[in-house]
Amino acid sequence: MKKLVLILTGLLLATFALAGCGGDNKPAASTSSSSGSSAKTVLKVGATPVPHAEILEIVKPILAKQGIDLQVIEFSDYVQPNLALNDKELDANFFQHEPYLDNFTSEHTDVKLVSAGGIHIEPMGIYSKKIKALNELKDGASIAIPNDPTNGGRSLLLLEKAGLLKLREGAGVKATVQDITSNPKNLKFQEVEAAQVPRTLDDVDAAVINTNFAMQVNLVPTKDALFMEDNTSPYVNIVAVRAGDQDRPEIQALMKALKSDEVKNFINEKYKGAIVPAF
Repeated sequence: MKKLVLILTGLLLATFALAGCGGDNKPAASTSSSSGSSAKTVLKVGATPVPHAEILEIVKPILAKQGIDLQVIEFSDYVQPNLALNDKELDANFFQHEPYLDNFTSEHTDVKLVSAGGIHIEPMGIYSKKIKALNELKDGASIAIPNDPTNGGRSLLLLEKAGLLKLREGAGVKATVQDITSNPKNLKFQEVEAAQVPRTLDDVDAAVINTNFAMQVNLVPTKDALFMEDNTSPYVNIVAVRAGDQDRPEIQALMKALKSDEVKNFINEKYKGAIVPAF
C-alpha cells in the first residue's frame, strides 16, 4: 500500500512539473508583447519609406504611451502591402490613395480592404514658365498632362477644378480627354509619360505635374504651382485596414495620433509644402 502511495505521489508531482514547463513555453499572442510585467499591443503597419514610414516614426512614441507597440514594415512596391494586409500579416497599411485602393480591390475581388481615414496629400499642381496666372493662358494654349489612366484623369479633374474645362458628368477619376465637354480656351493637350511632364515646361504653356516629379526639378507646389490640389482631393493618402477593423481601439488610436499636431507640424516643417496635411 505504501509503495502504491509513493507511486501516485510521484506521478502527481511529475504532472505539476510538466504543467509548469508547458506554461513557460506557451507562445505569446500575436497582438501583444511582454516586457517584464507589462504588456503592449503590437500594431504592424506596412508603409513605403517616404513620406509614409517617416510619418509613422513620429507617432511611435505617442502610441507607446498608450501601450501600443507600433511596428513599421517597409515595402518598396504598391502590391504587396495590400496583399499582406488582406492576409493578416499586417494590421494596416499607409502608402496609397483611395482611387488606387478602389482600383486594386476591383481587380483583386478576394481583397476586402477599406479606408480608415486620410492623412496627407502629395498635391498635383499646374506649373508654367511662361505665365504667372492661369487667366493669362491664351486661346489654343498647350497643356502637358500625364498619359497614364490614373494620373491623366487626376490632371483633368484638377484642370476642371481650376475652371479651365468641364468633363462629362460621372467621368470621375478615370476621365480622359475624350470626356471633355467644354473647353472655352481651346486648350491643346500633350499627353506624355508622367515622369517626363516636367521636361515639357520649356515647350508648353503649362503642365500638370505630380509632386514627386515636380520635386525632382525643384518645384514646390505651395510656392510654384499656379493651381494645386487641396485637402478635398480624392487623392488624399489613406490608412487602409481590413473591412470591419476600422473600430478596433488600436486602429482608432493610430488614426488619432496620425492626425495630431505633432504630425501636422512634422509634415509642414519636413516637406515644406511638397506634402500637405489633409486634416
